Amino acid sequence: MTVTAQRVQGPEEYLAAAQEKFLQRAYLLAGLFSDPEIFRLEKERIYARAWHFVAHESEIPRPGDYVVRYVADDPLIIVRTESGEIRALYNMCRHRGMQVCRAEAGNAAFFRCPYHGWTYKNTGELIGVPFHREVYGTEGLQRGEWPLISVRLESYEGLLFVNLDPEAVPLREYLGEATFYLDFYLKKSTAGLEVRGAPDRWIFPANWKLGADNFIGDAYHTAFTHRSTVEVGILPVPDANFHKDGPQAIVGPWAGGYVPNLPYAALYPHLIGAMRANLTPAHHAIMDHDLWQSHSTLFPNLSFLNAPGIMPGTPPVAYFTIRVWRPLGPDRMEIWSWYLVERDAPEEWKEASYRAYVLQFGTSGTLEQDDTENWSSITKVAKGQLARTIPLNYRMGLDHLQPLTDWPGPGQAYPVDYTEYAQRHFWTTYFEWMCSNSR
Repeated sequence: MTVTAQRVQGPEEYLAAAQEKFLQRAYLLAGLFSDPEIFRLEKERIYARAWHFVAHESEIPRPGDYVVRYVADDPLIIVRTESGEIRALYNMCRHRGMQVCRAEAGNAAFFRCPYHGWTYKNTGELIGVPFHREVYGTEGLQRGEWPLISVRLESYEGLLFVNLDPEAVPLREYLGEATFYLDFYLKKSTAGLEVRGAPDRWIFPANWKLGADNFIGDAYHTAFTHRSTVEVGILPVPDANFHKDGPQAIVGPWAGGYVPNLPYAALYPHLIGAMRANLTPAHHAIMDHDLWQSHSTLFPNLSFLNAPGIMPGTPPVAYFTIRVWRPLGPDRMEIWSWYLVERDAPEEWKEASYRAYVLQFGTSGTLEQDDTENWSSITKVAKGQLARTIPLNYRMGLDHLQPLTDWPGPGQAYPVDYTEYAQRHFWTTYFEWMCSNSR
């Protein structure tokens, strides 16, 4: 195929052309990974309107506990008030716009702006203005009219989500039947999950969508990108049939896949019985095929991975991580990575599971460094003028695979993990948000 550099297109025209090419042929224009104007529209049309994960309830267990989190460039204080209510407050003083909370986490009954000293309760209420009567007069400033801005916050099974759009649909409606698949991660134990430690964070030069795309279900890259871990026995040797029985599924904003035939021995024994008790018969039908290891993405940028950590000569032990691909620019992102574990798991098992997570997907993990090198390279190349016109092939499985007719879960599923079915769903959803005026 030969392509030539075309005239410069505006972002709307480029998006329309990219959507048409993708929906007709499953070809994705590479410029979507680097264009500054596309990124500006993403912040307006996705990040200002979709639901975004910001924290887990276990990170702020006591009244006054808070963490500072972000939706793209927007800073938020996620705080548990004295009454136990969890709120999301925009981290900006109503006087001059200074950040009122400068720490990343802590415990506070109030937040005081370091610029002019305006002070807010952890509910957001303005309670202190220096020299209030002297500088504003008795009627010049009504403190009740100047609280910190509250942002919509809702939760699902301990996961806290925010939405910058006050008119957005409720979280449960946004998730829809995706909750079926989320429950595999979140409801294995009656005791629920807890976050251990602060989330890992690191910045590198890559477009945020590449991480979301990969975690949906790119099993195809393992034998090549992660070859060194295969050679030393951390990952099994894959071949064309390795993922033959591992389905990919989609529903609503969720898409992901399952890796087949991995032993439940990686889970601690009590958890297997708890899963049977807490989940539905439809979940049991999936479990009966040894499909517990999975990878997925909830649109737009929240990914999940439940996998076994394998070291030569030692039994496998499962770990669960969730991560946010926070965009900092068209060519720069910050990864936020949380390790979560069942609250009632034995302490020694928690420690072994955490070590497995750090080994593979910590900041310096054996798998993490491989992936980020790929994504940085793609982003760099995609900046070229010719690259904007080059189509990337997303057709794997499109011409010969048929959906499963007996899949017990909601949505649709295809029978193998070596396919780009789930990635195509992500990009179709992306274009719906970016190109539709109805959202």
